[in-house]
Formats: sequence, C-alpha cells, structure tokens
Amino acid sequence: MIARIWHGIVPEDKAKGYYQHLLKSGVVDMKALKGNKGVYIFMRKSEGKAHFKIISLWDSYESIKEFAGENYELARYYPEDVDYLLELEKYVTHYEVLFPFELTKNFGVAH
Repeated sequence: MIARIWHGIVPEDKAKGYYQHLLKSGVVDMKALKGNKGVYIFMRKSEGKAHFKIISLWDSYESIKEFAGENYELARYYPEDVDYLLELEKYVTHYEVLFPFELTKNFGVAH
C-alpha cells in the first residue's frame, strides 16, 4: 500500500469553505477510483492560517496515476483551489505503508 501526502495552506477564515471544496472535488475523485483505499484530511490552525494535509492510500502507483496522471509526483489542483490556497505546492510525497500490511514480510517482525 502507498500513502500519497499533500499539504496546502489557506487563510484561517477560508478553512471551512476549503474543507467543503475538498470534499466535493479531490476526495470524490479519489474515492471513485478502484485502487483508492481511503482518504484522510487533517487540519491544523496556526497564526491565522489553516494547514491541510491529505493522506490518501492506494494499492499501487498505477492506481495513483489514474488520479494524478503519468507524472504522479506532481500535486493535482482544481480551478477553484486558487480561490483558497496561499500557494500551490508543486509536489506531493509518497510513502510505502509498512504496518500492519507489510511489516512482517519486510522486516521479519512477528505478531
């Protein structure tokens, strides 16, 4: 399993609207794909800004490409994002999810 992690910052007074936008755009699109195994949205408010972190789980890089395109390390944005985000971060990060799915195979850890 692979975690795709994206980060964005909006003014704090736009946080609720941006959250609603996320639910209607990227989250819907991700969850519609067979290879998506879940989407989690985190928010932290600090110094007048709201930081969003989205972690989506995928069964393969091929599934991620169905959502993000061939250059899957680039962040995917929607036209309305510019109404909220203070900047458009260019890249996302990907991590292999090791526990509990692959930990025993990769590291020999017993349950």
